[in-house]
Formats: sequence, C-alpha cells, structure tokens
Amino acid sequence: MTQSIKPDKTVAALIHLSTFSQFFFPFGNFIFPLIFWTAKKNDPFVNEHGKQALNFQISFFLYVLFIVLAGIAGAVIIGVNLNIENFYWNDHGHFIGSPENATPVIIYVMIMIFLLLSLLILNLYAVVSATVKAGEGKLYKYPLTINFLGASGALPASEATSEKE
Repeated sequence: MTQSIKPDKTVAALIHLSTFSQFFFPFGNFIFPLIFWTAKKNDPFVNEHGKQALNFQISFFLYVLFIVLAGIAGAVIIGVNLNIENFYWNDHGHFIGSPENATPVIIYVMIMIFLLLSLLILNLYAVVSATVKAGEGKLYKYPLTINFLGASGALPASEATSEKE
C-alpha cells in the first residue's frame, strides 16, 4: 500500500457525509461511501475512514433490522397472549372493547420506536462528528460498531505527513 504524503481530508469527510444519502436513495449509505472509498483507497487515511464509515453503516443497518424484527415479533406475541375478544371496529366505525386491553402492546411498540429514534440520533451525531474529525485530519472511531472490514486505527493525517518528511 502506498503511503501518501498529504492525506486527502476532503474525500475522507465526503465518505462520512455521503452516508446521509440514505435519506434520498435506498442503500445510499452503502453505495456512495463505497464509491468514494474505492476511488482513493490507496491513501491510508481515506482507507481507514472508509472502513470506519462502512463498518458503522453495516452495524447500524443490522441494529435497525433487529429492532424492527423484535418489535414486530414482540407485538404479535404480546397481542396473541392478551386474548382480547371483541376488540375491533364495528360496522358503524365505533370501537368495541376496552382500549386498556391494548396497553401492553402500545407500550412495547412505543419502546421500539424510542429505540429506533435513539439509533437515528446516534447515526446523525456520529456521522457529523466523523466528518468534522476527518476534516481536521484526525481519526474517528464510531460508537457501537462491529468491525466487519478490519479498520485498524491508521495514523492521523498530521502524523502521516510528518512521517514522510
């Protein structure tokens, strides 16, 4: 692997920022960082940031998937165990049954929604923090990340440049 004299902080920052494309394109949080990362993979600084960003996005996807599946399964299991009879809308659009019977399901679903919102806030905070650190030429380790791509903790940009001089 070639050691670059001047690490490309702009591309490293763009890798992190491009993860926000998930709000506009399905799986954009994987596709666009991967494109930027592979374009400048020979730069150790960019390589490390690319691995960190993709590791976090894969981890984030798995956490969201787990919470959604656990939420659906839990709501169904709790709902089946409640054994609620006559808990439906009648022909005139009036509710039949006692809404208090649905409280456990509602509380469980609200907890799952809270966990999903917490993950979204963590994602926003972590990506902005990583972008700022990359712009400063420093490394950033995302929280709650599973290390799929083997991010190693390469040198920050300032150390990488001083080594070659």
